[in-house]
Amino acid sequence: MQTNFTLAQLADPAIESVNGILRSCVHCGFCTATCPTYVLLGDELDSPRGRIYQMKSFIEEDRPPTAEEVKHIDRCLSCLSCMTTCPASVHYMHLVDHGRAHIEERYRRSLIDRLTRAFIALVLPRPGLFRAMLIAGSLARPFRALMPKRLRTMLDLLPPKLPAPGWADRAAVFPAADAASGSAPVGNRAGKRVALLAGCAQQVLGPQVNEATVRLLNRLGVEVVVTRPAGCCGALVHHMGRTEASHVQAKAMIDAWIAEADGRGLDAIVVNASGCGTTIKDYGHMFRNDPAYADKAARVAALAMDITEFLVRLDMGDVRAPEAMAVTYHSACSMQHGQQIKEPPLALLRSAGFAVKEPAEGHLCCGSAGTYNMLQPELAGRLKARKIANLKATAPDAIATGNIGCTMQLAGNAGVPVVHTVELLDWAAGGPKPAGIR
Repeated sequence: MQTNFTLAQLADPAIESVNGILRSCVHCGFCTATCPTYVLLGDELDSPRGRIYQMKSFIEEDRPPTAEEVKHIDRCLSCLSCMTTCPASVHYMHLVDHGRAHIEERYRRSLIDRLTRAFIALVLPRPGLFRAMLIAGSLARPFRALMPKRLRTMLDLLPPKLPAPGWADRAAVFPAADAASGSAPVGNRAGKRVALLAGCAQQVLGPQVNEATVRLLNRLGVEVVVTRPAGCCGALVHHMGRTEASHVQAKAMIDAWIAEADGRGLDAIVVNASGCGTTIKDYGHMFRNDPAYADKAARVAALAMDITEFLVRLDMGDVRAPEAMAVTYHSACSMQHGQQIKEPPLALLRSAGFAVKEPAEGHLCCGSAGTYNMLQPELAGRLKARKIANLKATAPDAIATGNIGCTMQLAGNAGVPVVHTVELLDWAAGGPKPAGIR
């Protein structure tokens, strides 16, 4: 793609990066076939190629985007399926992140849109506040019919029951074969030490995932440390275009992990929410122009691993499913497209003795996509219905996934329990049976 940035524009490292991404696009259109919004809407402007042209226009002309352009960029899920199918290796993720930051800085949204986005950015990254808002939301359910559409949408996403805070989310060190967590060693001891991202939304909505992760790793001879702060990695607001806020959150995690790595040492930073993992692995790019954080961010990015990436390197020979069970694996977009992790979760489940199935259209997003189901509920609902139909067609006993957003999007409508992959592996290693599984 031909670009016409001025020399003054190209002096900005961010614009220089955008220019390189744009010039790598060859207009081939392979991305349209795998883009969820193009599949649903059939509009070129709602395809990656169409969005690339729109972002090129308002970034190159250094102008505020139009309402029409913002509408189509907002409809992008950032599922990154286009990056998997692009033969030219166009780094769409970095481009759309820059496009969203440009929109955030230069475009004036409606009052209700500004308030909604500000509320999400304030609440979700802060576990204590998020928990309080979920409790308030559950009390407001009887008055749902009287509320504006945006608030009704958020109420519809509330879990039926809020779990109690988990023991694995506090800042602590969990030694290998830790009696306090009820674990007993299995197989050969790994003798490794890792940091675990406790996360923000996950520790409120699914604390059992971190608990299963700690139990399983402890049994395999891995010491786990949850650092302080034990909060948000910055991914949520980063993808809303709020660069400054995301960098503040990311820097706090970088400082905590580097202190641990330089202290007692770390073999890895384990992440069990793939949406977070995609962003943490991109810290090196996010902070490439920050003299104080460039090296530290690159170190953290190099240490970051999805839990399944880490587990396939350990001896899992004694981890066996206690019952025969058909498990359909739903690969989160941030896992298969953002991190290009496809085989490890399937291999782990199969080696543990589960009968693993995969759904049709596995490359298409379920509609969760971070905050997408709150900001684009109509499209998210259509994608959810399509995904659930494909999952049900496999007749599973349970659905496994590696991202809390996908779990919350699918749970309650899938007809079977939706659990994290690590919950099943922990059960196979002697942990408790995941809730809801018959």
